Amino acid sequence: MNTDNPYLDELLEHLLAVDDKAGMEKALSGLLTPSELVEISKRLQIFKLLKAGVPQRQIAERLGVGIATVTRGSRALKGE
Repeated sequence: MNTDNPYLDELLEHLLAVDDKAGMEKALSGLLTPSELVEISKRLQIFKLLKAGVPQRQIAERLGVGIATVTRGSRALKGE
């Protein structure tokens, strides 16, 4: 269990109990605000584009996010 977030295990169990795409969308929509859902979706795209070798500035422009957000995603991928 993550000691920084004692509720993470329960969140993971909640999400793992979902068995289809519609159910996952409903679960995430119930947990997150519409803007949080957009931001999480963009973070996933940041990871995808970084893995594809797209330059960070180009990712920031394409997704309408700050370069710091893309850099944070890059560090997360590297495990920093």
